[in-house]
Amino acid sequence: MRLHFIVHEDFEAPGAYEIWGKMNNFKITYSRVYLNEVLPTSVEDIDFFIVMGGPQSPDTTLDVCPHFNSLAEQVIIKKAIEANKVVIGVCLGSQLIGEALGAKFEHSPEREIGKFPIMLTEYGITHSKFSHLGKMTEVGHWHNDMPGLTPNAKIIAFSAGCPRQIIEYSKLVYGLQCHMELTSEIVELLIQHSEVELNDAHNYKFVNTREELRKHDYQKMNQNLFIFLDKLKEEYSKRS
Repeated sequence: MRLHFIVHEDFEAPGAYEIWGKMNNFKITYSRVYLNEVLPTSVEDIDFFIVMGGPQSPDTTLDVCPHFNSLAEQVIIKKAIEANKVVIGVCLGSQLIGEALGAKFEHSPEREIGKFPIMLTEYGITHSKFSHLGKMTEVGHWHNDMPGLTPNAKIIAFSAGCPRQIIEYSKLVYGLQCHMELTSEIVELLIQHSEVELNDAHNYKFVNTREELRKHDYQKMNQNLFIFLDKLKEEYSKRS
């Protein structure tokens, strides 16, 4: 199987998603757009298509960020969805999935940076891909916005600061506003690129300090992500 990443910035790295891909012997390819690597023109030989986060928003223009072409990414995301591929969006990536499907992203009620619990909805608790999370689990966060909802979208999980943390757009398409892929190494990179936000941590209910971010254990959330991805891979293998 082939796993393709769109990576917007070096500090928004694939982390545990990449680790899982290597554990499962995927052929892994990348569009590291911050290095001006091109987006794929076809999704025919891609099985898992994962769009990572970034400081941009879906309405960021090329004038503001020349390496981020939101509309072009939405086109290839929609192609992958229509081709019945697994499509996962993380943070910005989740918002781009919504946009590709006609659902406008919105600002989250609260800024969230750090490690905080998400709560599963009744639908999420009984969902075969997420039942292992229980009613509540701690995950990583680093965002101001959240994905839009299509008419058929279902909310799997929410947090105290954001009503849309995990969204199911279809049985193979998921938007994760939260960051279950974080590792200590990636968090250190994010800290280096979030000076303003972290200096204001005391002004927000859901923003950890640098010290708190560095002390967190991210391994359990990574393991929970692996279980979800294993189940998604099994679902993909059954597709018609």
